[in-house]
Amino acid sequence: MSGHNKWSTIKHKKGAADAKRGRIFTRIIREVTIAARMGGGDPSHNARLRSAMTAARAANMPNDTLERAVKRGTGELEGVNYEEVTYEGYGPGGAAVLVETLTDNRNRTVGEVRHIFTKHNGNMGEGGCVAWMFSRVGVITVPKDKIGEEQLFERALEAGADDVREEGGQFEVHCPHAAVHELAERLRAAGVEVESGKVVMVPQTTIKLQGREAEVMVRLYEALEDNDDVQNVWSNFDIDDSLLEQLAG
Repeated sequence: MSGHNKWSTIKHKKGAADAKRGRIFTRIIREVTIAARMGGGDPSHNARLRSAMTAARAANMPNDTLERAVKRGTGELEGVNYEEVTYEGYGPGGAAVLVETLTDNRNRTVGEVRHIFTKHNGNMGEGGCVAWMFSRVGVITVPKDKIGEEQLFERALEAGADDVREEGGQFEVHCPHAAVHELAERLRAAGVEVESGKVVMVPQTTIKLQGREAEVMVRLYEALEDNDDVQNVWSNFDIDDSLLEQLAG
């Protein structure tokens, strides 16, 4: 199973996302706001905003909440000014960790992230210390029960994708990261039901963790994801699926 989605697959199986809907809404609202700020409030001319709005509707976010987030981004309503900041560090066993945040207070966020690393036997490093271990890839997920693999492969290649893979009970369409939102729109126009489209950080190599190191790494990962300012956490750890399910429980 690919290193970038093993953890998310386990969480999906255990229903953790539904239990944290409030946090999901917070993350989507921040993404909508910054997407509108950077590219404008018209989704027809802002692929990143279209993708964020799709995620909002998939999470059953109320329309008025979504509209307010867009207007805060465009400046039509007063709101918090978020900025994107990525932190890097190491977890147990030397596993590389990338933490992507949207924050309105850098000092608060860096302090909280550093505390989480320290508490779970990790440490924060300088910018660039682990980013080189990852490749930025566009990944579009498609429900496996909605289309056949051959049919999806044909449509995805015609739309400009690099590859189609089966991962964790769903299809993943891989493409250059800069093209992910536009390619998702092309697939929808071709009749493909797209579940999500986003940029992920795929590790070039992985580090096998077992026993106590695996347990502490999972706790570090969970603590980072639970922070309100954190949007995504990427790591190159490799933990056996059976152990990961046990630890996630």
